Amino acid sequence: MSSQPDSVDDSRSDVLQRHRDAADAVVPERTALYIGGEFTEPAGGETFATTDPTTNQELASVARGRTADVDRAVAAAWDGFETEWSGYDAGDRQRALLAIADAIEAHADELAQLETLDNGKPISEATIDVHSAAEQFRYFAGIVRENGGETMTDGSRYGQVIAEPYGVVGQVIPWNFPLLMASWKLAPALAAGNCSVLKPAEQTPLSALRLAELIDDIVPDGVVNVVTGFGEEAGEPLTRHSDVRKVAFTGSTAVGKQVMKNAAENVTDVTLELGGKSPVVVFPDVDVSTAVQLVTAAIFYNTGECCEAGSRLFIHEDVADDVLEGLVQAIDGMEIGDPLRDETDLGPKVSREQVDRTIDYLDAAQDAGGEFLAGGDRPDDEVLSEGCYVEPTLIEGLDHDHDAVQEEIFGPVLEVFRWDDYETMIELANDVDYGLAGGVITDDLARANEAARDIEAGYIWVNSYHDLAPGLPFGGYKQSGIGRELSADTLDHYQQTKTINLSL
Repeated sequence: MSSQPDSVDDSRSDVLQRHRDAADAVVPERTALYIGGEFTEPAGGETFATTDPTTNQELASVARGRTADVDRAVAAAWDGFETEWSGYDAGDRQRALLAIADAIEAHADELAQLETLDNGKPISEATIDVHSAAEQFRYFAGIVRENGGETMTDGSRYGQVIAEPYGVVGQVIPWNFPLLMASWKLAPALAAGNCSVLKPAEQTPLSALRLAELIDDIVPDGVVNVVTGFGEEAGEPLTRHSDVRKVAFTGSTAVGKQVMKNAAENVTDVTLELGGKSPVVVFPDVDVSTAVQLVTAAIFYNTGECCEAGSRLFIHEDVADDVLEGLVQAIDGMEIGDPLRDETDLGPKVSREQVDRTIDYLDAAQDAGGEFLAGGDRPDDEVLSEGCYVEPTLIEGLDHDHDAVQEEIFGPVLEVFRWDDYETMIELANDVDYGLAGGVITDDLARANEAARDIEAGYIWVNSYHDLAPGLPFGGYKQSGIGRELSADTLDHYQQTKTINLSL
């Protein structure tokens, strides 16, 4: 595996300087709370540091919001809704969403660098994220006029069914796709006519704050509010708030359960996009090189920090040796390094806490007799020594009930299981608490259809992975969540249904 610098001239000092230069160019100057169209200091005057996981250097000091700040933001959102935003018709909202998309595209290079600095993802992947974020706003701008309501006439009765916004929604997003997750939340909420209080992850707050700057002149004051801070201090009061009519959360299943409890106090509507432990099933008819490429992308994209990552590989005995050999070679050829370099395939994880968590799982797997075909530790490279790096790892020989198999590691770790009996394999593929996604690799469409239907998950890829097309609903079964994103279903989640029954 290549964990050497991207060039012979690269060194620790080169990486540090490259990141300092990038930070000077793209880190936003305003890192206060964004409430009611203004950047404002938190009531308690506190801040926290957001760091670069590649260098472990501080990027910015960010406002530390608490309950009083959430209260202010919710009040500002209601003011924005009642005074202006509720008067915007579908065409007005459509134009606003398109303008936001244009603003994101106009600053794509800047936003991609900012995302890489704050999160650690390779710049090539961050660039995809930024353009995908713009596409979210374009997609929901395109469907915002579709719902014209329904009418029903029956003798002397006239019935009308209309969809109305909730008013103010609270939205909490994770650190693995900061800008993209902000777009997944904001685009449908605004399209449906709501105002938002957005709480970004404390590990990666910068792109949400920069987005607030970019849309400041596009939407009225109070339509979008950004409260940065920690989950217990800002996320908790937001999801409990009596004046928030809808809560949308993306993150771990454990925290999602607490969000549900918080929302239940006020019978607040909720949608959740939670964790996953997704299976990838490889049939014996596959082209080995294609299978290797797809499996590699399924688990190692975004350093494995994807809720839908294909982290359990079920590979048929007939092709197992060849595919595993190809995976080991692919891992060995990966460039682990500075995510600001185009050549880098695998950047750092988001924080040292996440590194330690992943290493704990790897240690437990080793203690349980797992065979490490590749990886299994931090890279042995001085240039990467201060960064939050974990080697891409391939493990075989674990029992399926082991914690490393059953639980979401959220890192570049793939567990392998060989199979020859379809029914037994499917039983194991479904033997987890999660049901977010899955993958099927085969040239036999009948087999693909059967497996896709048998896997208990909300989104199944056949001969691809991580390809999320706007318009196709994304969401999970079981403990992977409630509701769907990326589609017209999402718009429904941000609206209330009203029936008007008029006697004639």
